[in-house]
Amino acid sequence: MYTEIDTPSVLIDTKIAKGNIKKYQTYCTDQGLNLRPHIKTHKLPYFAGLQVEAGAVGITCQKISEAEAMLDGDKSNSIKNILLSYNILGRSKLERLKKISERVKLSVVADNIDCIEGLSQAFSDLSEELPILIEVDTGALRCGVMTPQEACNLALRVSELPGVSFAGLMTYPPKSNAAIIMNNFFNEAKKLIESNGLEIKTISIGGSPQMWKAHEVPLATEYRVGTYIYNDKSLIVAGACEIEDCALTILTTVISTPAPNRAVIDAGSKVLTSDLMGLEGHGLIVGYPDLTISQLSEEHGCITSNTSTNLRVGQRIQVIPNHACVVSNMVDHVVFIEDDQVLLHEPVVARGKVW
Repeated sequence: MYTEIDTPSVLIDTKIAKGNIKKYQTYCTDQGLNLRPHIKTHKLPYFAGLQVEAGAVGITCQKISEAEAMLDGDKSNSIKNILLSYNILGRSKLERLKKISERVKLSVVADNIDCIEGLSQAFSDLSEELPILIEVDTGALRCGVMTPQEACNLALRVSELPGVSFAGLMTYPPKSNAAIIMNNFFNEAKKLIESNGLEIKTISIGGSPQMWKAHEVPLATEYRVGTYIYNDKSLIVAGACEIEDCALTILTTVISTPAPNRAVIDAGSKVLTSDLMGLEGHGLIVGYPDLTISQLSEEHGCITSNTSTNLRVGQRIQVIPNHACVVSNMVDHVVFIEDDQVLLHEPVVARGKVW
């Protein structure tokens, strides 16, 4: 299988990926939601372009260097609108952020006054104000203010400062009771903010595990989703997709069979990563659902079975990872395939962009 490809390699079935783009864009369009895909999953300008062409209002990036790489690699000039969903602090980052704003329609998020005042100072000399979404914590326990009143207070502060404007609210959902919690928070925050004379133009929510339940949050105007383009084992377990919807696999070779119930592959934590996502094992082996990738070192993946693995040295297998996004960040290029044919090797231009 794909004997011309060295292993381990990350394969992307472009037909499946394109089908996933179309399927979820159709859902969002039917629900009256703006779709703003997070490019952290694929990190490829090519796929960002396809997402925008399919109907996405823009893309989401997490870091400044990620946005820069996507724009620099956008040969089709498809990316015209970026939400940078991360608190930006520091003079050098703010100067780079200003340069991005000269290239595309840009908006950002913030959850504290230090970040907001820094953005205001940086953008106060520009003719166009920078839209800011206030990030709120609805249970994911990452960034975000924790009460509707705090969200209102920050929204009012943004409205008072030069160079910036209040654009709305943004959250990443909790794992359970997401719709109920978000609806309660947004309803209260909306009343507080609008009673103070401000308009909420955007309420941005996201999360691939809950993507087919986006309509359960009626106040939401925008959905940010990343993993949907590739899907992975975590989304299979969550019930958000099926195995045949998984576009990303790791092609790997069995390099040792020390015992009948144990085999070793050449894909370790350098490719599969150590991200378990709360699951058992480090991925799903296509065609061998009863086998478990039970242990990883940097270069070795250990496969175990209760009986026999039925694998042989030299055999090539494909693994659906637990978490596709982190796998994309591990390799310099991915291999596009379609109908079992190799199309090309595509550089992952936004990998390793942590600044």
